[in-house]
Amino acid sequence: MAEGGLPGGGDPPAASGGQAGRNLKEWLREQFCDHPIEHCEDTRLHDAAYVGDLPTLKSLLQEESFQSRINEKSVWCCGWLPCTPLRIAATAGHGPCVDFLLRKGAEIDLVDVKGQTALYVAVVNGHLECAKILLEAGADPNGSRHHRSTPVYHAARVGRADILQELIRYGADVDVNHHLPSRMPSLSLRPLTTLVVCPLYISAAYHNLQCFRLLLQAGANPDFNCCGPINIQGFSRGSPVCVMDAVLRHGCEAAFVHLLIDFGANLNLVKVEALGVEPTGRVKVNPEALQVFKEARDELSVPCKLQPGRKRRGPWLACVVSETRQHAQGPTPALHREKKAAALPEHSCTAELTKLAPALSIWCL
Repeated sequence: MAEGGLPGGGDPPAASGGQAGRNLKEWLREQFCDHPIEHCEDTRLHDAAYVGDLPTLKSLLQEESFQSRINEKSVWCCGWLPCTPLRIAATAGHGPCVDFLLRKGAEIDLVDVKGQTALYVAVVNGHLECAKILLEAGADPNGSRHHRSTPVYHAARVGRADILQELIRYGADVDVNHHLPSRMPSLSLRPLTTLVVCPLYISAAYHNLQCFRLLLQAGANPDFNCCGPINIQGFSRGSPVCVMDAVLRHGCEAAFVHLLIDFGANLNLVKVEALGVEPTGRVKVNPEALQVFKEARDELSVPCKLQPGRKRRGPWLACVVSETRQHAQGPTPALHREKKAAALPEHSCTAELTKLAPALSIWCL
């Protein structure tokens, strides 16, 4: 690729004169479409998908010539980005057209030039029906690794708990995974250096409590929302160092803090001295949320009554406190309990909890 150029080796046409629009459209065809310009003029299949014209789709796909073009990326008259009919129908929210194209052999996870799948654009445009149809037909709930975002992340950002619930139901990853395929092994595993890319963070930043709860219930890591390596030293100065830190800094209500505590977040990761009721950025720390956090953290420093002089801190006690609370509040999700137990010593959870629960309940609840 030439310096300043784009994939395909050519430079985009200069945006000058009355021919700029037409020239850009032709350049897109040359670079990204599946056929030369002279073979891309018939866009009836793509246009029918855009307007949701199911009868026309059915009529066209009776012809062999259109059947062979069902997965063709073409610049259609209503837009310039080269896309397949399925991607276009999913973007516009035409569920019956999406269903019909899939039954006629449309490739479900084929990406556009931006690495977006049909499911991803359906989620981005808020089309629950299309998302359900695609998921039921076997679409990858995580979208494409060639795109920097995921359906889960976008649903969490805009607060579409209904769409997020469907994605989770079909097995979407709720933790960030930076394990990307690469020809160079040294580049295959990239450590997390910011929480901004995490669904839990973005749902907290936009105060989407229902999405935040769904992610935790699905087993999201309550500290970093990541299942790979983490490089805290690589975090930008002044940025949140964990999900709890982000919740407090973004002024989230106390319910967010309660959820993280109940799901075993490590409260020692947050630097209390850096928090307060003064503005941090554009928001203030919620006083009630901060008080809930401080009280929970203080509990972790209380010596265990069964073993005077010994302080149980960190994940072990967080697990015990959380599990003890469940006697009154109900069980934590099974998936999260499995993850939590797997990260702790075998002797530290169920067996000792049974022995300690009566005593702990005096001060843990």
